[in-house]
Amino acid sequence: MPLTWTLKPFADLTTAELYALLQLRSEVFVVEQTCPFQDIDGQDQAAWHLLGYTAAGELAAYSRLFGAGISYPEASIGRVVVSPRHRRGGHGRELLRESLAALAQLFGSQPIQIGAQRYLQAFYESFGFRQVGAGYLEDGIPHLHMVRA
Repeated sequence: MPLTWTLKPFADLTTAELYALLQLRSEVFVVEQTCPFQDIDGQDQAAWHLLGYTAAGELAAYSRLFGAGISYPEASIGRVVVSPRHRRGGHGRELLRESLAALAQLFGSQPIQIGAQRYLQAFYESFGFRQVGAGYLEDGIPHLHMVRA
């Protein structure tokens, strides 16, 4: 079942929305991936936040979006995450489609750069992203820079 999407700048997030997105990010990026890192990195305030909700009102998917010059010289998508309880239903693809559409709506058509976990390279390539430069380790996880022209 498709998700219902909400797109907000940081200042418009409710306390409940902020709590839910931080909880989801912590659940996946810190606990599931056993990667202690500073998720709250000071960039949330400059981001647009895309939240995908189930019909029952549970946050199932999330990403944060940036205009050019904030995270990278290009516009960017980060903290792309689907709840473990809602995987295998196509929500990852739905999330990336919505993220790309939201970036175009907010900032117009332009190149987009991401820092992708290496194991997701083929997934991002299916959306037109291509690796640029060498791979790198971030918090002990293999990553690579990818750009969609």
